[in-house]
Amino acid sequence: MNRLILSAAIPALMLAACASGPAPLPLPILDLATIPRPLLVQPPHMPADLSPAGVRAADDHLALEEVNGTEAMAFVAQSNQRALAALTGDRRYETFRQQAEAILTATDRIPGPSFLGDGIGNFWQDAANPKGIWRRTTLDSYRSADTRWETILDIDALARAEGRDWVFKGADCLAPDEIRCLISLSDGGKDAVVVREFDTSTKRFVDGGFSLPEGKHRLEWLDRDTLLVATDFGPGTLTESGYPFIVKSLRRGQTLAQATEVYRGDIGDGGYGVSPSVYRDRAGAVLAVLFNRPLDTFRSETWELVDGRPVKLSLPERVSVYGVQGGSFILSPDEDWARPGRSHKAGSLLAICIPCVRPTDGPVVVSNQVETIFEPTDRQSIGSVRVMQDRVVVAISDNVVGRLAVFQNRGEFGWPRTDIATPDNVDVSLGDASKSRGTFFVATQGFLTPQTLSLANVTGDADVIRQAPARFDASTHVTEQFEARSSDGTMIPYFVTRPRDMAMDGSAPTILFGYGGFQISFPPAYKPEMGKLWLENGGVFVQANIRGGGEFGPEWHQSVLNENRQLAFDDFAAVAADLHRRGISSPRRTGIYGRSNGGVLTSVSITQHPELFNAAVIESPLIDMLRYHEMPAGASWIGEYGDPRIPEEAAWIARYSAYQNLRPNTDYPRVYITTNTRDDRVHPGHSRKFAARLGEMGYDHLYYEETSGGHSNDADPIANARRWARHYVYLAQQLMD
Repeated sequence: MNRLILSAAIPALMLAACASGPAPLPLPILDLATIPRPLLVQPPHMPADLSPAGVRAADDHLALEEVNGTEAMAFVAQSNQRALAALTGDRRYETFRQQAEAILTATDRIPGPSFLGDGIGNFWQDAANPKGIWRRTTLDSYRSADTRWETILDIDALARAEGRDWVFKGADCLAPDEIRCLISLSDGGKDAVVVREFDTSTKRFVDGGFSLPEGKHRLEWLDRDTLLVATDFGPGTLTESGYPFIVKSLRRGQTLAQATEVYRGDIGDGGYGVSPSVYRDRAGAVLAVLFNRPLDTFRSETWELVDGRPVKLSLPERVSVYGVQGGSFILSPDEDWARPGRSHKAGSLLAICIPCVRPTDGPVVVSNQVETIFEPTDRQSIGSVRVMQDRVVVAISDNVVGRLAVFQNRGEFGWPRTDIATPDNVDVSLGDASKSRGTFFVATQGFLTPQTLSLANVTGDADVIRQAPARFDASTHVTEQFEARSSDGTMIPYFVTRPRDMAMDGSAPTILFGYGGFQISFPPAYKPEMGKLWLENGGVFVQANIRGGGEFGPEWHQSVLNENRQLAFDDFAAVAADLHRRGISSPRRTGIYGRSNGGVLTSVSITQHPELFNAAVIESPLIDMLRYHEMPAGASWIGEYGDPRIPEEAAWIARYSAYQNLRPNTDYPRVYITTNTRDDRVHPGHSRKFAARLGEMGYDHLYYEETSGGHSNDADPIANARRWARHYVYLAQQLMD
C-alpha cells in the first residue's frame, strides 16, 4: 500500500546535517541556583487546592477556552489588532514576507516523491496553487530536468467548487496497482478530516464509494471492497481524549452503523486511539493484520487478527512495529525485553517470528533465526526504517548526525550489514520505499547544506536525482557542535550555526530552539527561511538536543517523563548559560523558539529563568499544565506529563506549569505567543489564557491567533510566509534593535 500522509507534528524535511566542531571544554555541573535570578515570590495565581475543581475555581480566564466563544473571539480580535500593528507595521515585515513567500512557493523546490502505481506521485503547493495539487509522473520523467506532471486532483479547484476551506491531508492507496485511494480532506487545517474514495485512473471521486464524515479516523484498506475503520461510531465510542477505541470492518455499500466490529479496546484507554495496520508483501498480499491498543501515550497492547478473531501478542508495551518480513515482525522495543532464554536491549532493531509471540497452550515456539538486526550504542539511535522483501533499510543517528545501512535477512546466518555512502556530518532520512522495485528515496541535508535527494536500492547503490538550490548565502557561516553540562551532570549536545568571523563577545543575536518531548528527534536541518531572514542578517541559530527527544534512543526520552520533567527544562537552561559562558551570545541577545510541546519548554523557561532570555516565540503551545487534560486532546498526553487529577502528580506539574507560575515584579521579556483557532491538537485556550494573564499582570507581550491552518500550519504557503515574517520581525525587534 502506498501512503502519502501529510503531517507536521514536526516540520517536514526540516531535519538535516552539520559540521562537527571542536571538542567541548570541560564544564562544571550547572548549579541553577548560582545563576542570578530575581527574588522569587509565591505566584499569586497558584491554586491552594490542586484538585481539578480547585484549579478550575482559581482560573479567572475559563471563558477563553471556548474556541469560538464571544468573549474569546473579542479577546482574539483585540490582541490581533495590537500584534499586527507592532509586527506588520515594522519596516522589515514586507521584505521578510516577500523573501519567505519566494522560498515557500519557489518552483525549483524538490518535489517530495512517493511511489504511486508504476510512477511517482507528489503533492505540490506554490503561488498559483496555494492549496495544492496532487500530481504524478513517470520515474524517468521525475529524474529528468524537465519533469512532465499530470494533475490528479486540484485542491484549489475542489475548494472553490464546494465552497469549503479544504486542506489536503494525504492519500492512502491500495497496493499493488494503487488506483483506488482514500483522500483525507481537512476543513481549514484541523487534524479531523473527511475521507473520500478516489480513482486515480479516472481522476474522480468514486460514485457511491467509501466516504467518512469528519473525524479523527484510523483506517486501512483490507481489500478492494473492505476497510478497517476506527472512528466515532456514536455515543460512547470515543475515549476521554476524543479518539476511537473500536475497530470495525466496513464493506463497500455499508454505512458505519452496518459495519462489523472486529476489535474493541476500552473507553478508558489513553493515547491517540486504537489503530489497525495491514502489512503486505510486494505483490500486495496480506501478511498480517495488527491492532494497536494504546493504554497511555506510550504504552500499548498489540493484537493480531488471526482467523477472524483478535489475539493478544506477547510483545512489550513500549514497542514500534515497522513491518513483516519472512514470517517475522521487524520491530524495536522501547524498553528492555526479557523473553524465555533471550533478552533484548531497549532501542534495538529485531526480527521476531510471528508464531513466537502468539499465545499458545503448547510448547513455546522457538525460531533459529538470528533476532537482533542492529543494536545502537549509547550515542546512537534508530531513525527511520523501511522493510523490504528480504532486507531492512535503516537510517541511524550517530551523535545526532546520519548514517545509512542495509541489513540482509540471512535467517540463522544473521543480518550482514552494507553501508550506503552518504556525505559526512549530515542528517540522513528515508523517504518512500517500494518493495516491488527494491528501491527507496534518501534525503540528506545540513544546517548550511540544501537537501540532496537520492534513489537507492537494496544492494547498496544510490544515485543522486535532485539537488535543492541554496536559498541563502552560507559561505560566511559555520556550524559547530558543543555540549553543555546539565543540573545532574548529563552532557547535552547542541549545534551552533554562526558567522565564521563572529566576535565571541556576547553581542550576537541568537535564537535557541528546543523541543524535548515524545521521543521526537531534531537532527540538524536546512531551514531556508531561517537562513534568509535570520542568518543573512547576522543572526545565530542554536538547536539544543535536550532530553525528552529520541536522539539517543528510548532512555533519552524516558529519563525526563512525568516527575522528572524538570530535567528537560534544566537542559535547556544549561545550553543557554553555556552559550553565554562561551561568548556566543548574552541574555540581552538570546531569544528562544518552541512550538507545541516546545511551547511547554519556552513558557517554562521564561517563568523559571527570565534572566537568561530577552525574547520568546511561543507557538501553538501547551501552557496551562494543570488543566491540559481538560482541553481536547490533552488527555492523550498523560503518559508524557502525568495526570493532574492525581494529587502527587498535580504537585510536580504545579512546580513548573507556566500559567500558574507567573509572578509580579519580575523582569520577563516581551514575549510573542501565537496559535491557531482551528488547532484541534493543542487547544488555543492555552495561548489565550497565558496572554490574558500576562496582560492583567501588566507585562508587555504580543498575542496573535491565526484563524485557519490548524496545528500543522500546512494550509497555505502564502499564509505561512506571513507567519514566518511575523516571527522574525519580532525576534529582530527584541534581539537586534
